[in-house]
Amino acid sequence: MTDEGILNILKTDLQICVDVYDEYLETLILLSKDAIIDEGIKLDMESERDWMLVELYAAYLYRKRKGEKTDMPRMLRRLLNNRLIRQKAGGG
Repeated sequence: MTDEGILNILKTDLQICVDVYDEYLETLILLSKDAIIDEGIKLDMESERDWMLVELYAAYLYRKRKGEKTDMPRMLRRLLNNRLIRQKAGGG
Protein backbone atom coordinates (compact mmCIF):
# COMPACT_ATOMS: atom_id res chain seq x y z
CA MET A 1 0.00 0.00 0.00
CA THR A 2 1.16 3.50 -0.70
CA ASP A 3 1.26 6.33 1.78
CA GLU A 4 -1.87 7.65 0.06
CA GLY A 5 -3.74 4.51 1.05
CA ILE A 6 -2.51 4.83 4.63
CA LEU A 7 -3.58 8.47 4.54
CA ASN A 8 -7.11 7.47 3.56
CA ILE A 9 -7.31 4.95 6.42
CA LEU A 10 -5.86 7.50 8.84
CA LYS A 11 -8.40 10.14 7.81
CA THR A 12 -11.20 7.63 8.35
CA ASP A 13 -9.83 6.69 11.78
CA LEU A 14 -9.58 10.34 12.79
CA GLN A 15 -12.95 11.16 11.19
CA ILE A 16 -11.43 13.83 8.97
CA CYS A 17 -13.37 14.42 5.75
CA VAL A 18 -11.48 17.37 4.29
CA ASP A 19 -8.15 17.52 2.48
CA VAL A 20 -6.86 20.57 4.36
CA TYR A 21 -4.85 18.42 6.79
CA ASP A 22 -3.40 16.01 4.22
CA GLU A 23 0.12 17.48 4.22
CA TYR A 24 0.26 17.36 8.02
CA LEU A 25 -1.08 13.81 8.12
CA GLU A 26 1.39 12.70 5.43
CA THR A 27 4.19 14.08 7.60
CA LEU A 28 2.84 12.13 10.57
CA ILE A 29 2.88 8.97 8.44
CA LEU A 30 6.56 9.53 7.60
CA LEU A 31 7.39 10.30 11.23
CA SER A 32 5.55 7.15 12.29
CA LYS A 33 7.60 5.00 9.92
CA ASP A 34 10.80 6.55 11.25
CA ALA A 35 9.76 6.07 14.87
CA ILE A 36 8.86 2.43 14.29
CA ILE A 37 12.16 1.80 12.52
CA ASP A 38 13.99 3.58 15.38
CA GLU A 39 12.50 0.97 17.73
CA GLY A 40 14.32 -1.68 15.71
CA ILE A 41 11.32 -2.94 13.73
CA LYS A 42 11.75 -3.69 10.04
CA LEU A 43 8.72 -2.51 8.11
CA ASP A 44 7.44 -4.40 5.09
CA MET A 45 5.05 -2.03 3.35
CA GLU A 46 3.67 -4.96 1.36
CA SER A 47 2.19 -6.31 4.59
CA GLU A 48 -1.27 -5.20 5.68
CA ARG A 49 -0.16 -5.55 9.30
CA ASP A 50 2.57 -2.97 8.74
CA TRP A 51 0.19 -0.56 7.01
CA MET A 52 -2.06 -0.66 10.02
CA LEU A 53 0.85 -0.36 12.44
CA VAL A 54 1.98 2.83 10.69
CA GLU A 55 -1.60 4.16 10.62
CA LEU A 56 -2.13 3.44 14.32
CA TYR A 57 1.14 5.14 15.21
CA ALA A 58 0.27 8.19 13.07
CA ALA A 59 -3.17 8.40 14.71
CA TYR A 60 -1.47 8.25 18.11
CA LEU A 61 0.86 11.13 17.14
CA TYR A 62 -2.10 13.18 15.90
CA ARG A 63 -4.09 12.63 19.08
CA LYS A 64 -1.05 13.27 21.24
CA ARG A 65 -0.47 16.59 19.50
CA LYS A 66 -4.10 17.55 20.09
CA GLY A 67 -3.53 16.84 23.77
CA GLU A 68 -6.29 14.23 24.03
CA LYS A 69 -4.07 11.69 25.78
CA THR A 70 -0.31 11.72 25.94
CA ASP A 71 0.35 8.08 26.82
CA MET A 72 0.86 5.64 24.00
CA PRO A 73 -2.17 3.34 23.82
CA ARG A 74 -1.46 -0.06 25.36
CA MET A 75 -2.67 -1.77 22.20
CA LEU A 76 -0.11 0.08 20.08
CA ARG A 77 2.71 -0.56 22.57
CA ARG A 78 1.79 -4.26 22.63
CA LEU A 79 1.77 -4.46 18.81
CA LEU A 80 5.19 -2.81 18.63
CA ASN A 81 6.64 -5.07 21.33
CA ASN A 82 5.19 -8.22 19.76
CA ARG A 83 6.48 -7.29 16.32
CA LEU A 84 9.97 -6.60 17.66
CA ILE A 85 10.05 -9.86 19.62
CA ARG A 86 8.86 -11.85 16.58
CA GLN A 87 11.51 -10.27 14.37
CA LYS A 88 14.26 -10.89 16.93
CA ALA A 89 13.14 -14.52 17.17
CA GLY A 90 13.30 -14.83 13.39
CA GLY A 91 9.55 -14.99 12.86
CA GLY A 92 9.26 -11.83 10.74
